[in-house]
Amino acid sequence: MKDKFVRRTLALAIAGATAMAMTTLNAQAAQNVTLGHTLSDSSHYSVGADAFKETLQKLSDGEFKVTEHPSGALGGERAMIEGLQIGTVDVVITSSGPLGNFVPESYVLDLPFLFEDYEQARCVLDGEIGQELLAKMGDHNLVGLAWSENGFRHMTNSQRAVKTPGDAEGLKVRTMENKVHMEAFEQMGVHPTPMAFPEVFTALQQGTVDGQENPITVIVATKFWEVQDHLSLTGHVYSPAIVLGSPILLDGLSEEQRGWFEQAAEASAEATREEVSRLEKEGVDMLREKGMTVETDIDKAPFQEAVKPAYKIYTDQYGDEMLKRIRASDC
Repeated sequence: MKDKFVRRTLALAIAGATAMAMTTLNAQAAQNVTLGHTLSDSSHYSVGADAFKETLQKLSDGEFKVTEHPSGALGGERAMIEGLQIGTVDVVITSSGPLGNFVPESYVLDLPFLFEDYEQARCVLDGEIGQELLAKMGDHNLVGLAWSENGFRHMTNSQRAVKTPGDAEGLKVRTMENKVHMEAFEQMGVHPTPMAFPEVFTALQQGTVDGQENPITVIVATKFWEVQDHLSLTGHVYSPAIVLGSPILLDGLSEEQRGWFEQAAEASAEATREEVSRLEKEGVDMLREKGMTVETDIDKAPFQEAVKPAYKIYTDQYGDEMLKRIRASDC
């Protein structure tokens, strides 16, 4: 009887230990995915990050757990892209600004006044041309998962209203680390000052630069109204965003697992675009309420003329085939 009791006790102990071990194993099996971006946790990027997280965790039944790192917690966009290449970051939502430094073919998207409206831009990126550009990320130790969105870029500054290129002359304006953008601003007589995005607010606050240029979505998310007085709706560049993955993570996954990441990226892009559309409608009125003066009556023709040399910089180095294809597309 005593032996039977000992055996039963031992069996229960083994079963309990096994259950505990299985619970621990299942907890350990959930692989953490590090997702970084430079905007706040209330931004359109964060809306996209939430959609990515929810979709991936649902599709994988908890096999993958996503941890979002907003507000440049993992560094500026360029640093995070480098992190993807060496495997210290798993997924990044980034603007296309620094992307050309890694994937030169993407510079075409940064040409000023390339797209007329959101419908055309989204059509091109979701179509054959956009998918080709995503695939080219693989040639540069990156995985292009989906084209997301920032929106059309506009100028803000703390000095004066800007309606023409002449009004902007002499201003020090923060730009992205993108030679096409920098050349375009130089042609307008602006002094482009590239810097990582996490540094911009402080630079504006301290007067290191007079202004910056970003979509309404970013201007709202970053509360630039606190350090900028004037907004000019120049719409000089359509700014896509992109969801990038690390090949060090993704190349080691099964086809099914990789498909989960692709679907999560598509869900992220869709949610982000919806938020961009909402902010485009509501954001300008909000910025006025916050005290910014908004110039809406912008004659874009002088701006288009001023930035033409930026096209030559691109075509001299990369040719005009992709540019011609975009212009000839039926979008």
